[in-house]
Amino acid sequence: MENLTSLEHHFLIAMPNLADSWFEKTLVYVVEDNQHGTMGLVVNLPHKFNLTQLLEHFQLPTEQLEANETLSEQVIMMGGPVDMEHGFILHQPPGDWQKSVSLADNLAMTVSEDFLKSISEGKLPEKMLVCLGFAGWEKGQLNEEIQQNNWLTIPYNESLLFDIDPDQKWQVALNTLGILPESLSMEAGHG
Repeated sequence: MENLTSLEHHFLIAMPNLADSWFEKTLVYVVEDNQHGTMGLVVNLPHKFNLTQLLEHFQLPTEQLEANETLSEQVIMMGGPVDMEHGFILHQPPGDWQKSVSLADNLAMTVSEDFLKSISEGKLPEKMLVCLGFAGWEKGQLNEEIQQNNWLTIPYNESLLFDIDPDQKWQVALNTLGILPESLSMEAGHG
């Protein structure tokens, strides 16, 4: 079955079928969905690092960042099980970075170290979320997983991406569909 509708700039909400997997209770922002496959970032699975520790890892100064306590303590997300040593930063506004991709709704994804260097110098975007690693699906694979009742989809929501605590994002995403997590079943809804 051909993918007629792109899921780019949508969220994937993990269903109970993914319990006991890497994706249990995850919320994934879909960065790219095209004829080559799908790439997304898990936005609610905290890593052990915060932003200050990430800058220290790259031997960048942290003084400017530490002046902003909320940001310096911002937890990095585990963006997915693929390429976990590489960072992907979702941010607004897009700005002018070496390796940046403009997305819809004034959102961008940047993968360059000049972004981290800029943060260390106190030049901060209005909103950002840093992920290590990504989630990837081959062409058609994600559609199959959706058919198997592994994922629900919802449109992009800026507040859900940037403002909701990571441990609440999955439940808030379900609530936008009027679904209570305790009402979910492992059974597919095909009659």
